Amino acid sequence: MDLLLSSTHEAASDLWVFGYGSLMWNPGFEHEEAVPARLIGAHRSLCVLSVHWRGTAERPGLVLGLDRGGSCIGIAFRVAAARAEATIAYLREREQVTMIYRESTRRVWLRDGSRRSVPALAFLVDRGHAQYAGAMGREERLHLVRQGHGVGGPNGDYVRATARHLADLGIADAELEWIAARL
Repeated sequence: MDLLLSSTHEAASDLWVFGYGSLMWNPGFEHEEAVPARLIGAHRSLCVLSVHWRGTAERPGLVLGLDRGGSCIGIAFRVAAARAEATIAYLREREQVTMIYRESTRRVWLRDGSRRSVPALAFLVDRGHAQYAGAMGREERLHLVRQGHGVGGPNGDYVRATARHLADLGIADAELEWIAARL
């Protein structure tokens, strides 16, 4: 992992984390700032078969991943240096249950008028992992979301909450909106 823990305006060991799905509305960790931000080179996609949080091996759900190409607007969270290690440990426990994501440090551009960019921890989908759903039609995605229910609850709740939060932030996501409208 190439994790960088600094930015130009904060202490040398502050950590930035990029959230693009449930981390936006349920980060689960303390943070000093939460700023809308754009990551270039990956886009939000319902491309991960969920066999734990939002589904099971027998009836998988479908959750978001950062897949290559395009860009993504999400939330960048600044975590104080004193909590950086604990936050990384928490995120690994939460996001890496099946090791579907690759931890990476990516530059994100803050959308707070400051014109700052900061290195942020991001979880990108591993296209070689067995849970990578890749390209599939909307109807198949909708079916997986409808059937999914795991330890984190119904998959539909996750999709609706994420779509609602994106709408509240003024972020358009046609795919998520289409699926959420049909649940």
